[in-house]
Amino acid sequence: MSTSTKKTQTRFLRRGISKILWAPALNDPKYPSRREIASAFALTDAVSDIEGWALENDPIETPDMGSTFNSSIPGNDKAENSSLTFYEDRFSDAIEQQLPKGAKGYVVLLRKGDLPGSRSVDVFPVQVATRAATYSTGNEAAKFKVDYTITDEPSLDRPVPQAHPRPQPGEDCDDDHGRGHHDHDGDHVDVTVVSTTKTKTKTEATVREHDADEG
Repeated sequence: MSTSTKKTQTRFLRRGISKILWAPALNDPKYPSRREIASAFALTDAVSDIEGWALENDPIETPDMGSTFNSSIPGNDKAENSSLTFYEDRFSDAIEQQLPKGAKGYVVLLRKGDLPGSRSVDVFPVQVATRAATYSTGNEAAKFKVDYTITDEPSLDRPVPQAHPRPQPGEDCDDDHGRGHHDHDGDHVDVTVVSTTKTKTKTEATVREHDADEG
């Protein structure tokens, strides 16, 4: 008796997982860097609704006399205008300052969250077409809507950049003297003790940091 293995998926809810970022500039939209992802303006927590953000195709019908079936072939790709609706902050206009009418940049969607190595980043080059508050007398939070035009072909299924490893406490560079350490950007910095001062209670050391390429 043969047995079959059922393939399982790790299914998830986009809320709480997917991330939405705004980047005014990217060096290469097909390969956003870790630094660019980290410095992008986070929109996720303020978004109440999202529309569009999909690449579509306009097929070309190709009927012929040999069949009553209307066949078709792929035509031009297109991305319909898309929008994000935000909750409006009563005291802050940080998002409004980032997204004035006419602003150009990139909406970066991390579909599966910040999962390094996952090919799940969609990057849409956009321009803000309109930004307008929505008004309602109903029992709901104040919101405003931002409509975007897609200005160029989006980059889909791009890899999430790898996170830079952080040095562990007490971790030294691999050099002969064991006196190097890393700064906050992961660069190698040498530390040399140039003098010490001994008091009744403690010994204080004066150190000087210098780059590894200094003589």
